[in-house]
Amino acid sequence: MRSKEVLKQLSPYKQGKQTKDIQEEFGLGYIVKLASNENPYGFSDKVKELFLTNEPVFNIYPDGYTSELRYLISEKLNVSPESLIFGSGSEEIIQMLCRSYLTVGDQVIMATPTFPQYKHYALIEGAEIIEHPVNEDGSHPLDKMLGSVQDNTKIIWICTPNNPTGTALSKEELEDFLSKCPSDVLVALDEAYFEFLQPEKNVNALGLLKKYPNLIVLRTFSKAYGLAGLRIGYGIADPLIVETLDKVRGPFNTTSAAQQAAVIAFSDQDFIQHTYQENKKVLKQFQAFLTSIGWDYYESEANFLLVKTPKSGMDAFDYLIKNGFIVRPGELLGIPNTIRVTIGKAEDMKVMETVLRNYQEQLN
Repeated sequence: MRSKEVLKQLSPYKQGKQTKDIQEEFGLGYIVKLASNENPYGFSDKVKELFLTNEPVFNIYPDGYTSELRYLISEKLNVSPESLIFGSGSEEIIQMLCRSYLTVGDQVIMATPTFPQYKHYALIEGAEIIEHPVNEDGSHPLDKMLGSVQDNTKIIWICTPNNPTGTALSKEELEDFLSKCPSDVLVALDEAYFEFLQPEKNVNALGLLKKYPNLIVLRTFSKAYGLAGLRIGYGIADPLIVETLDKVRGPFNTTSAAQQAAVIAFSDQDFIQHTYQENKKVLKQFQAFLTSIGWDYYESEANFLLVKTPKSGMDAFDYLIKNGFIVRPGELLGIPNTIRVTIGKAEDMKVMETVLRNYQEQLN
């Protein structure tokens, strides 16, 4: 059977090693997974209560319009219901955007490194990829990205905070970019880590949607809300964009369980505040530790930190994994000599600090 020619150049997504794999390989009982930017505090107790007290109905198709969640988010974010699109994680919406707007010969622009699925799905549609290396501080090179816009440019991807560097745009940078970007180029602003931003770092992207109808904002329930295993996210955009995406969206692409959990999770902002505060505190403690052993890092506005390692990221990864800590080596993310570390619970991070201190001492 002959598949698309471009698929021969691509590889299936390879997830990081799982806890069970590490336990079996190294005979460890204490394993901490800090590789996928998941919420170490789990999810809202109210979501847990939902599944303990409500009998699931798996024989009935879910609400294809995601009505309850749609109207809740519409009210809370002050956007119209017609401006919302839902997906199996925000990643599916990235796939919808590529399928809807890209054909062979079109161009997309992005920073590098950034979330790899932008490039992956664009390549599947036959698009040309223009990548600009991030600035020295890990931020998007917005002027260079604008400078490479051509007549065939269809989508510009901006991830803020950026994965894997953790850097975030300022409100002024975003508005300046949008004011200069041609109105027929779709700007996809991925805010997967929005809930971890300090209030003063909020770019107020939703407030820009009416002024810039070529903007779509992507958010997810996988990170701060702790619903990664249920796979649900959403996008906010001009209703014409949403109508276009709905034409390629599967009719029942989010499950009933995911919709119900997202409604409860979105309503429990106390849990989000707890997650935000704990992440902020532990992040600062970990940064201070790294400074104490002479390691550098990229400033982060997310729930992870891209750490600069004295040897290769793979070497640090191997040492950590043998001691029960699963992180993401930068060699797999596009920035050698780094590791991306999800900020875990304070007690786990303290243990990892001891492991990293021992690693540094062995290098001396």
